[in-house]
Parts: sequence; C-alpha cells; structure tokens
Amino acid sequence: MEEAYREPTPPQRAMLVAAHPDDIEFVMAGTAAKWRQAGTEVRYVLVSSGGAGSRDPSMTRAKLAGIREAEQRAAARVAGVEDVVFLGYPDGEIELTLALRRDLVREIRRFKPDVVMCFDPTRLFSGDRYINHPDHRAVGPATLAAVAPGAVLPNIFAELGDEGLEPHAVKEVYVATGEETNTWIDISGTIDLKVEALRQHTSQFPDGWDPGEMLHEWAAESGKEAGMPYSESYRRFVLVREEEE
Repeated sequence: MEEAYREPTPPQRAMLVAAHPDDIEFVMAGTAAKWRQAGTEVRYVLVSSGGAGSRDPSMTRAKLAGIREAEQRAAARVAGVEDVVFLGYPDGEIELTLALRRDLVREIRRFKPDVVMCFDPTRLFSGDRYINHPDHRAVGPATLAAVAPGAVLPNIFAELGDEGLEPHAVKEVYVATGEETNTWIDISGTIDLKVEALRQHTSQFPDGWDPGEMLHEWAAESGKEAGMPYSESYRRFVLVREEEE
C-alpha cells in the first residue's frame, strides 16, 4: 500500500444485516466484537431464521428456525451483542421486494445506525466451488436500497412516518465479501471470539467439523494487504462526512 493505512474509528451505532443465522459469524463477527469492546452499540438483523438450512428430511422448518435463532443469539452474545432482530422471511426463498426494502428501512429508522454492514450483492461465484446463495443476492441490494435513498427520504415508505419513524441518514456502509476492498479491520484481538461465535451454530456442523482453522486462514489472508496478522475486509462507502453534519 502506498500510504500507511489507518483503520476507521469505531462508530457509535452499527447495524449488521444478513440473510441467515451464521452469515455474520463467518464474515463480520470479529469486527462486531472489536467494536462492542470499544463501546459501539451493535444490532444484528437477520432476514430469515434459517429454517431451510438442513439436509435432514425429518427436520421441519419451524423446528430448525427455533434452533437456529437460539444459536444466533448465543453466537451474538459471544461477540458481546445482545440486540438481535429476526424479520421472519422464508429461508431459501427471499426475493428483492418492496416489502423487504420497507422492513429494512423500518429497522434503520428504528435503530438509527451510523454504519450499516451488509454482503456484496454483485458476487455470484467464488472460485469454481461456490455459487452465492440467492438469499444473499436479494438481501444485499435490498439493504443498500434501504440505506439510500429509502431511509433518508420521508416520501419513500411514507407510511413509516405513521409509526413515528423519522428519516435517518446512515453515515457509512461497509460491504463484505466483494472483490473490491478499501478497508481492513484488525481483528487480531477478537479472532478467537469470532471462532467461538461461529462454533455456536452446531446445527450447521453435524459431523463435528470445527471452523477455527479455516477462519484463521481467511483472516490471515485478508490481513496481508494491510499488514495485519488477522483482519476482516470491506468496501467502505462514506455517505455523510463530518463537515456535512
């Protein structure tokens, strides 16, 4: 890197949006834990409760959703996060709809975050072994549309004003899992919390596989460009600068 990299200051309030339980733990939990330790108020918003995430034909959606909500709350607590919201959309069947955008605008206006974090909606493939889940490809653009212009303009979803929810301008957006990154968060002090958080999702590791080695490898690879032992990387957009407030 041409100039010495300076990590952004933790925000006062951050909202992390994902499609399923365990998405945040795979990608963002190290940042969430670090920011919580710095005093950031953090809310997780899960669009689905993960009710389709099993290959067991005897498992019902309702039963698995209950299990995975409990796992997600336990994982959040490991990172120091107590505020977890489930929107209840059907796992595996999420679509980019006005209803989803409205629900995300509602959560932004309720929580009033400085930072919103989400997944890159443009990612379709990763190497030759992974096709990105269609739920991720729906939740990503819905989140970005909710941030701008949905949460900002009073006449978009004006009915939310009847709920007492005033427009809110998110200052920054952090987009994860994309090819273009410009921001690295040093999670050397929270990588172990990230691993332990993901371990809470035991329903997703039925063969007893442990994610620790993989997460350490990912974080080490991410940190190389910024000279950090372990990092999580994002494409960061600054929508409102201090001088504009």
